[in-house]
Amino acid sequence: MAAFAYSAINSLGAESAGQITAPDVNAARELLRQKGLRPVALSEVGAVGAAERRKKRIKMRYLQVFSRQFATMIDAGLSIVASLVILEQQTDDQSLAAVIREVRSDVEGGMLLSQAMARHPNAFDRLYISMIEAGEAAGILDTVLDRVAIQIEKEMKIRRRVRGAMIYPLVVLTFAMLTLIGMLLFLVPVFENIFSDLGGDLPTLTKGVVAASDLVRGYWFILFPAMGGSVWGFRRWKKTPAGRQVWDRFKLRLPAGIGKVVLKVTMARFSRTLATLVAAGVDIIKALEISGTTSGNWVVESALAEVRAKVHQGVPIAQPLIENPVFPPLVSQMVKIGEETGELEKMLDKIADFYEDEVDTSIAALTSIVEPLMMIGVGAIIGVIVIAMYLPMFKLLELVQ
Repeated sequence: MAAFAYSAINSLGAESAGQITAPDVNAARELLRQKGLRPVALSEVGAVGAAERRKKRIKMRYLQVFSRQFATMIDAGLSIVASLVILEQQTDDQSLAAVIREVRSDVEGGMLLSQAMARHPNAFDRLYISMIEAGEAAGILDTVLDRVAIQIEKEMKIRRRVRGAMIYPLVVLTFAMLTLIGMLLFLVPVFENIFSDLGGDLPTLTKGVVAASDLVRGYWFILFPAMGGSVWGFRRWKKTPAGRQVWDRFKLRLPAGIGKVVLKVTMARFSRTLATLVAAGVDIIKALEISGTTSGNWVVESALAEVRAKVHQGVPIAQPLIENPVFPPLVSQMVKIGEETGELEKMLDKIADFYEDEVDTSIAALTSIVEPLMMIGVGAIIGVIVIAMYLPMFKLLELVQ
């Protein structure tokens, strides 16, 4: 429920003002009419604060704990409202507590739990809402909430693996960039002064390094903002429809096995999500749509849109998966077996487990290759600058004479 401040006119033309509680603005207007009031102005109290809370994304670890505890309370026989009251008091995240408070208020006002949660898209995504809707319809809300908690836990696990693999290369790359900039700003100018005092012609490599140093020192106020702007622009471009398409295709084609890792992560996420939705009893067409939008890659999302269209025509799920080269043979064959045996959910879970293990193995192998390559790259950068600075020393005696 929400509070609305109003000013209204009664049947005698007298003005009045106050607050009224209702699920939404239309319901508030109807309540005023029932009281014989014609609303002149009507606005939600604290609407800005509520909007800000809806914009703030809730961290997955808090949502996972919330879902697990909610499932336990429902299974123990507590009502939805009573469970939400306890969860509101127990959660450590103030943003999530505010969301739970609003959800509880809406449920008390007569809304379904799924409808109340749908008002907070940054806390509960489409997958979450669809699961809750299926759980409410089938009367298995506790089971569905438990599966949602497992889904979030698996998603967090994959993200930790990927982020963990990226930490080392990013640290080394940052160190290399800082070292390069430091040498160009402070080390190279010292040698440049020595060379200019002695005179003579410098080697080509040394000239190039000195020119780079002059560029960084002379135009740092342009270069550094340009670098930051490029990163910001790239991140914004990735979020556009055209940019996302190009970037997601590029990620799948990355060399050194990186593209294969990206595909395995996507297959694990798609399989786990579809298994969770099928187990909850969500319609297969809707389940395929949600699995596509949550897969994290435009190429797979587009492929699943084609699969969904053919399934809508009555074609088995496995057939369009087999025909589309995006999906590995393991996925299509396991789905085919699951459809034939009536254990699609079980087979999808097995696919997700397999690819999650494959992600671990592939990331470990990739890290063992990337680490020495990064060290060689850093050494090459520093080595080029050092060699460039000491090459003229071989001519130092000639310059002195």
